[in-house]
Amino acid sequence: MYAGPAGDDNEDKRRFTFALWADMPYSADESAKIPAFTADINDSKVAFSVFGGDIKSGSTLCTNDVFTTAIDRFNAFEAPMIYVPGDNEWTDCHRTNNGGYNNLERLDFLRATMFATPQSFGQRQLMLEHQGPLGGAYSENTRWTYGNVVFTGLNIPGSNNNKVNGADCSKKSVRTPADCAADNVEYAARDAANITFMRSSFAMARATGALGLVIIIQADPSFDLPETENANERTCIRAPQGYCLSTTDVTLAGYDGYNAFIAALTAETTSFNGQVVLVHGDTHFFKVDKPLVDQAHLIPNFTRVQTFGSPNVQWVRVTVDPKSRNLFTFEPMIVGAGGKKEDGD
Repeated sequence: MYAGPAGDDNEDKRRFTFALWADMPYSADESAKIPAFTADINDSKVAFSVFGGDIKSGSTLCTNDVFTTAIDRFNAFEAPMIYVPGDNEWTDCHRTNNGGYNNLERLDFLRATMFATPQSFGQRQLMLEHQGPLGGAYSENTRWTYGNVVFTGLNIPGSNNNKVNGADCSKKSVRTPADCAADNVEYAARDAANITFMRSSFAMARATGALGLVIIIQADPSFDLPETENANERTCIRAPQGYCLSTTDVTLAGYDGYNAFIAALTAETTSFNGQVVLVHGDTHFFKVDKPLVDQAHLIPNFTRVQTFGSPNVQWVRVTVDPKSRNLFTFEPMIVGAGGKKEDGD
């Protein structure tokens, strides 16, 4: 089920690069930039690319042809191209300006269209492991290995991971209370499946002696909050005094759909000897940092990478070097900026 270099020690020690991009194109102007963008990645000779969700903007129609266009775009890449779903192509499709679709029907269509085969997109393809049956529930959760690194893509989209709270149900939406109840049932089941698959990826990384694990999701799970000593801002930011000392005091509305995932990610990362990278889009600004803490202490082997997004049609090159103390190096790649081109693979 897994593809990529495997076998002898020399391959496990080989340096390679891959590309990250997401949240684009959102307009005709951005679409016009995609051919040059694609050529730039192709010229860089990366081992593969990963698109982290949002194949369209959040205010355009969720029509079937959006997926057809995305498939054509992905298959223009010479190297394998792996797709991870975003909120704009299913979670938010209930919005009136998206056409008022049933977003769970859109999720079913996404799975049947984008995950009907075991391979990635691209002119060269990777075989991927899928959590669920092809085209069915959780088939969008994928895993592969390359070199001595395990990669996994999870369906964790923006818009609070499809968890609906109160008045958000009918805001700019055609959803009924029954629709929102169904969304919350879907959220709970998928959240549990995501965590199970993530944990199995950590287990695989430990069992195989992998040097690193890369997790790709679309949602920004709200790392960027004010920092308060002895407090967890994800649960405390809305307390009356502006902070809290107990994580049971207040839940951060709009982000509580990520709480269980973050808790599981923290626990798995702290018990893993290798490097862990969480890649996400959603916020559209490039950033690399170490925002994950445990008992107010930095988790040193965890790195967050936030990718570019609309209106910035740019990408991130990641170099994996088993001989480097950091294993991963992240470079913003500005298309058309000039400079020396380097082969990445």
